[in-house]
Amino acid sequence: MFSVCRRVQSTSIKFNINKQSSKTKHSKNVSADDNNGTAIMFMNMGGPSTVPETHDFLYRLFADGDLIPFGRFQEPLAKFIAWRRTPKIEEYYKQIGGGSPIRKWSEYQASKVCERLDLISPSTAPHKPYVAFRYANPLTNETLQKMIDDGVTRAVAFSQYPQFSYSTTASSLNELYRETLKLDPNGQIEWSVIDRWPKHFSLVDTFAKHINEALDTFPEEVRDQVVIQFSAHSLPMEVINKADSYPAEVAASVYTVMEKLQFSNPYRLTWQSQVGPKPWLGAKTDQTAIRFCDEFSKDDVPGVVIVPIAFTSDHIETLHEIDIQLKTDLKNKSRMIRCESINGDPLFHDGVAHLVKDHLQSGELYSKQLPLDYLLGKTPSTVTFKHPKEFFGNRRKNLE
Repeated sequence: MFSVCRRVQSTSIKFNINKQSSKTKHSKNVSADDNNGTAIMFMNMGGPSTVPETHDFLYRLFADGDLIPFGRFQEPLAKFIAWRRTPKIEEYYKQIGGGSPIRKWSEYQASKVCERLDLISPSTAPHKPYVAFRYANPLTNETLQKMIDDGVTRAVAFSQYPQFSYSTTASSLNELYRETLKLDPNGQIEWSVIDRWPKHFSLVDTFAKHINEALDTFPEEVRDQVVIQFSAHSLPMEVINKADSYPAEVAASVYTVMEKLQFSNPYRLTWQSQVGPKPWLGAKTDQTAIRFCDEFSKDDVPGVVIVPIAFTSDHIETLHEIDIQLKTDLKNKSRMIRCESINGDPLFHDGVAHLVKDHLQSGELYSKQLPLDYLLGKTPSTVTFKHPKEFFGNRRKNLE
């Protein structure tokens, strides 16, 4: 899975965090190469769109050492866990409609963002939407091949993870790099990346709007006492202890949303979807919500609004883990509501379009944090670049 067909000529470049710059300019400034436009690749972990895709999705997920590191036991454990968990997870997907809606929402969001970009950034138009998933169809290699066949020469890798983690965003970038070595060895496509956007108004304003809509369902006299419980996907402490950016950036998103709401309510950040016996980042979303709704009196906590702050659309963690499993576990079900996910909100599409436009105009190929992320986070099992400059922007020049 992690093999590549050739070595990159630039791997001998030494890493010096103080001397590298992410401000290397896009070729031909911000205009589209040869009027060929700009491709925008929406990147995410994905989810099985149909129930029969569940096993392969789970296998790819647990086989990814960047996400859940098992060391030399990665392959056999991935096979075992996928075999063991498939029947249970298939049933979950049946309960939420027969598959994950991530692909539907990702393709819709990418399309709407590109439509908006054509209007606000004509110098880089036309903008072409693509979706690439790490563990489900359409896989990265399929999307990349389509882009090559479409004649794309300029592309932005847009991480649908607003908050960076080496195990999520970087895992997707690593896969894109590996597949590029195989499918685009001559560097037809010149890449840049939006690798994080935890405080961008596209995320903050949309969630603030949806939180207010959820709060409006509670009686006015107790509305400002309702707890806003932000929930993000947890990660193994083995990942977090490498100084991964994720916890701080999720917290930044939470605080910025609360600033937008003028700190109208008490709030907490909790973590969901822990798997296996290893220590994971807590406190747990389900346990905390049960305390709020079932252990505390209505005078102390009249209600809870759960906010999926690290997700850009609904998927199994919202539709089943929160809406079904958590609701089933609660005695006082009426005290908890989940705010609507971002999904198809035009406010979000417009905001992301401006995020991409600003990225293109800035000439920034990657964030200033990304080199340090790769210095701290790289795992021995990962075949990838040592420094993002080896891949983004100047790869054509490296190959010459």
